[in-house]
Amino acid sequence: MADISLDFQFQSPIQKVWDALTKSDTLAKWVMENNFKPEVGYKCQFWNKEIDLVVESEVLVVEEPNKLSYTWIGGPIDTVVTWTLKQEGETTYVHLDHAGFDKEDYAYKGAKSGWAYKVEVLKKALEEM
Repeated sequence: MADISLDFQFQSPIQKVWDALTKSDTLAKWVMENNFKPEVGYKCQFWNKEIDLVVESEVLVVEEPNKLSYTWIGGPIDTVVTWTLKQEGETTYVHLDHAGFDKEDYAYKGAKSGWAYKVEVLKKALEEM
């Protein structure tokens, strides 16, 4: 198995970052269109019509504002995304685990670079919130 483990920091309060990870309209600005709700057991989708991609998700963990986990199933992958947040002073530290890849293949590398890019978009979205 291969897992993605990435760390980020934002000069934003933890609640603002949490909202960006859990509010459907904000998620649409930096991930994809979706019908996400931060409710354990809630089944939702993320979609990108331009590349004909639909990701099926089920919310697994909601511990506001510190931990969020959901399945990420689409194309060739059946994985779990987990966000862990911690605030120290003016900085919110975010750890992303994307677990369950079979190996470090095309899907793994695409997800790893995709998250790094998407987090840069998230930084801009946080500035606008």
